[in-house]
Amino acid sequence: MRRIRAAATGAVALSLALAATACGGGSATGGGSNDSPKTLTYWASNQGASIAVDQQVLKPELDKFQKQTGIKVKLEVVPWSDLLNRILTATTSGQGPDVLNIGNTWSASLQATGALLPWDAKNFAKIGGKDRFAGAALDSTGVRGKDPAAVPLYSMAYALYYNKKIFADAGISQPPATWDELVADSKKIDAKGKSALGAEGSNPSENIHHVFVFARQRGADFFTPDGKPDFTAPKVVDAVKSYVDLMATDKAIPTGDAEYAQNQSVSDFAKGRQAMLLWQSAAANLMSQGMSADSYGIAPVPVLSGTPGSGTQVDSAFMGINLAVFKNTHNLDGATQFVKFMTSDAEQKILNKAYSSIPPVTSAQADAAFGTPADAVLKSTLSASAAAMPQVPSESQFETTVGTAVKDLFADAAAGRAVTTGSVKAELEKAQQQMPAA
Repeated sequence: MRRIRAAATGAVALSLALAATACGGGSATGGGSNDSPKTLTYWASNQGASIAVDQQVLKPELDKFQKQTGIKVKLEVVPWSDLLNRILTATTSGQGPDVLNIGNTWSASLQATGALLPWDAKNFAKIGGKDRFAGAALDSTGVRGKDPAAVPLYSMAYALYYNKKIFADAGISQPPATWDELVADSKKIDAKGKSALGAEGSNPSENIHHVFVFARQRGADFFTPDGKPDFTAPKVVDAVKSYVDLMATDKAIPTGDAEYAQNQSVSDFAKGRQAMLLWQSAAANLMSQGMSADSYGIAPVPVLSGTPGSGTQVDSAFMGINLAVFKNTHNLDGATQFVKFMTSDAEQKILNKAYSSIPPVTSAQADAAFGTPADAVLKSTLSASAAAMPQVPSESQFETTVGTAVKDLFADAAAGRAVTTGSVKAELEKAQQQMPAA
């Protein structure tokens, strides 16, 4: 999902409960219409450094759509801290937008509400066909074997960003390829009076993305093959402990980052206060904060050993934004036209370039505009070493419960309390108990 997302707590836990009452988007008729053919409402997620930046990026494109089709789009950019709550409320009330952005990790959970338009073969044909999209991006659009609940819009991956000057001052000639190397480099950086690695310790969503990768690198998953939570499996416990130990034991992450939840680690990196950052497609964000592209490098996220790839060599969740349509839209044809417009080659190039993301439309992804060294790392990760987050109906609860457990463990580490295998297992057991019954 998105790099600046704060956790949407509270309403997340309602998504499965809502599923029983939200069929048809909460409308009485259970289907869309074309009663308002000249207008659309669009909830866009906050992709840029601010809502104002998003409005500057999107408004010219929406004006272009209006000129082409005669359909006026009413735009609202919704902060990540509010977006899921707003969507879940709309699934029951029927008072939502026509078109909306969703984090790709929410796809299966929102699909379970029955409120979103399924993208079957007929609907995909209206926007140019399903085969225009990268297969890996389609893997994060809903439960496998079902028609997707949304269409990929922006693709992102985590990478390791590193400050070239801080590395040179510490005598480090290249970025770490393994976690052991990162810890060793952190000690050299610390000796020079700089912070080594940033983290958003109070952001459950960021936490879950990282522990998901740590688990995959140990050959573990948070769910059984039939979709049941398995948070206390030994390798899962080890994965969570190893991530928190970057603060608790290895001292690579400063204790103050246990309180970060609003991109403070990005600002620390942009201002030269820390040497490394694990982030999703960060170039535009860093540039907006005054950091020049030649002052930092970008490399794959470390693995346990060897090089990134599939299986236990996964180094990122497949992140991104999907575009969805509420089934009870009052402009079904216009909403479909809008999705076609936003996923056209021309718009994919404009929008993904603006957000330093990668187009999920393969023909746009091949454009020279996405040929920078940073893009090369992200494209390689997306194609070879990223894995989709669990596409299960309870995914949103998983993000909140386990992400919050990691947040609490970071708080323990920051306070000097021991983070043990037993304490990690206890937190994860508590998280699992909060999950809905299968």
